[in-house]
Amino acid sequence: LLSHLTDKNSTSGVRNLDYWDRIFWRAKEIVEDPAAVKEKQEMVEKLSSVLIGREKRMLSLAKEYLTLEDLVEIKKRLIGTGFIGGKSVGMLLARNILLKDPSFNWAEQLEVHDSFYIGSDVFYSYIVQNGWWKLLMDQKTEKGYFEMAKELRHKMLHGVFPEEVKEQFQLMLEYFGQSPIIVRSSSLLEDAFGNAFAGKYESYFCANQGTPTLRYNNFEEAVRKIFASTMNVDALTYRRQRGLAKLDEQMALLVQRVSGSHRQYYFFPDLAGVGLSYNAFVWQKEMNPQAGMLRIVFGLGTRAVNRVENDYPRIVALDAPLVKPYAKQADMQRFSQREVDILNLKENEFQPVPLQEVLNENYEAHMDLIAERDFAAMEFMRSKGGKMNDVWMLTFDELLSRTPFAAVMTKLLKKLEQVYRYPVDIEFTVNFKADGKFKINLLQCRPFQTKGHYSRMDLPEKISKSKILLRQEANFMGGSIYLSISRIVYIDPQGYAKLPLAEKYEVARLVGKLNKMIGKREKMPTILLGPGRWGTTTPAMGVPVTFSEINNIAAIGEIAYKDGSLVPDLSFGTHFFQDMVEMDIFYMAIYPEREDVFFNLPWLTKQANIMADLLPNDQKFKKVVRVYDVRSQDLRLLSDIVTQKMICFLAE
Repeated sequence: LLSHLTDKNSTSGVRNLDYWDRIFWRAKEIVEDPAAVKEKQEMVEKLSSVLIGREKRMLSLAKEYLTLEDLVEIKKRLIGTGFIGGKSVGMLLARNILLKDPSFNWAEQLEVHDSFYIGSDVFYSYIVQNGWWKLLMDQKTEKGYFEMAKELRHKMLHGVFPEEVKEQFQLMLEYFGQSPIIVRSSSLLEDAFGNAFAGKYESYFCANQGTPTLRYNNFEEAVRKIFASTMNVDALTYRRQRGLAKLDEQMALLVQRVSGSHRQYYFFPDLAGVGLSYNAFVWQKEMNPQAGMLRIVFGLGTRAVNRVENDYPRIVALDAPLVKPYAKQADMQRFSQREVDILNLKENEFQPVPLQEVLNENYEAHMDLIAERDFAAMEFMRSKGGKMNDVWMLTFDELLSRTPFAAVMTKLLKKLEQVYRYPVDIEFTVNFKADGKFKINLLQCRPFQTKGHYSRMDLPEKISKSKILLRQEANFMGGSIYLSISRIVYIDPQGYAKLPLAEKYEVARLVGKLNKMIGKREKMPTILLGPGRWGTTTPAMGVPVTFSEINNIAAIGEIAYKDGSLVPDLSFGTHFFQDMVEMDIFYMAIYPEREDVFFNLPWLTKQANIMADLLPNDQKFKKVVRVYDVRSQDLRLLSDIVTQKMICFLAE
């Protein structure tokens, strides 16, 4: 409907068209002229420069893999004018790269996407319409960068859209009817080579039920929230740290029909996940990082891209898909997914729902492929006189062993990596057909920033244990490195676990203050060690810092603490993970109880704690938050990606 009306408006007054409309009008003429071969390629380059973006490598890929017909189709589904943004470009490019691959029938394997694009010019139109242009210019100054952003963000949550934009929003929503949609950020700088912006901007699901007015209002609210997210502290800090603060950052949007199906009043896909063509965190030395990895969940993919408290997606090393990151069979239930993210169409909202509740709604899934019965739990329920429902535990083992899923995902990732000439990071959903075959919906593709300063690093073998702070095999991320360490910040797990909730948040803010004192990482390389998960939203699981409170740290360690809840999360593929990779932060998951791990805590705690000198107003936390200056001791952190070994030792 929208594209039909757009075409009709374009043809009704050709003489009065502006440059934007004229160029697309001419493009349609060329598409219909079989003789215009040379003009076709020239027009591809011209349209790419106004639709795709300015980044040279992405433009080069677009010219090779997007046809003139593709670009004209994009225009038919474009609201407003301007670029479609990084996320949209990545999704479209990846699909076309696969569809042009002669070695595999990707057309049979891929679900067709149903997407609309809100052009980047709408972002500026929204600001001008509401009289905020001067405020935006003030925000771009050194003084106003953070100060003005707060005011602008608040205003952007309550603005009014131009009438012509509102009309096009309504036409698009009429097209989707009551199908659930997702509104995704797709800024100009997002998902490009060098800058992923993982999780910096928002995306919102719209269950899209109710009256047309309610559905429209919910959609508009989602757009406002995403526009306002350009002024979030984390996004601004990221842009400044990556040298992007002065660049033009307009927000385009990608609006997509949600991939999945109805299960009574629930809506979700069978599987969703993240894929990386390079596995930066192999947990066994036999694994090959080049093979890639997946992080998969049952239901919507939000659980795959975010760290979720006390819940665990399935991590798959594609060269050893059945090998799990935990050691014991008894850990299978503990480290499995217990909740499912769904769209509740009755309540008209996104919800996390207990797994068993979803399955008890007579959900007809291919459970034999993704789960196994938890007989121990069923027997326990029976002994307590409970109702004898099947209790399922998500393992995905049969999917990985009985179907070509792992092989297809490997092929997909390797093809994209080959064309990008760079490791890639994707988001996807999977839906099963009645015959058990599956379709993949490729939602996102971007270059994946891998780090590691050296291809190999020879680690010293014969070192006295008294000189070693930490030695372990695998369970680290960041490639082969050599760092001379100046400072260690250590959060005592036992002391932290005993703190009341409010004081755990205070500890997180303290870490932020210490992080700010570091200034340039190269001048004071610092190791941050703490219990459980850094960046959690639940203080019982770890320290609830934001990424901007640890972004100057050189190396981070998550320590497993024996009370049970403070356990590292091997969160490959999450936005937190992306941040650490992009900021070149070395990561260690430390399990002191394991035989192959040596963690010399007695040596560390004997060092002088300078916390009270650095933060005299926070002395009450000096036993929990400890800061050690080790510059005089020549402490070095070395790792070798080939042998999967790492050591932190005194070289004096």
